[in-house]
Amino acid sequence: MSSETFSSPLFVRRAAHIVQEIASPADAIDFLNEWPEDGRDRIYEAALTACFDAYNGRIPASAARKTFFRFGEQVAILEDATSAMQWLAACMSGSGKAQV
Repeated sequence: MSSETFSSPLFVRRAAHIVQEIASPADAIDFLNEWPEDGRDRIYEAALTACFDAYNGRIPASAARKTFFRFGEQVAILEDATSAMQWLAACMSGSGKAQV
């Protein structure tokens, strides 16, 4: 098993206001395993296979990232990294306490 991460993370939209960071083949596998069964096609299968192969050290993580990126493009779930990082930074800058 490989703990290799992607050279740069991908950000995907899970729901209307939920963005998830995909930083490794393991992250991608978790995301893909939750994908609705009626949306699983050949590009989905290719992405899942590539991520498992990278996780098991059979291919580089960069190849899995590229395949997962193509899947994300096809299903229109990719988010701009700059926007996602600004959102994450804003969430992390607060104290966690409700402002009154």
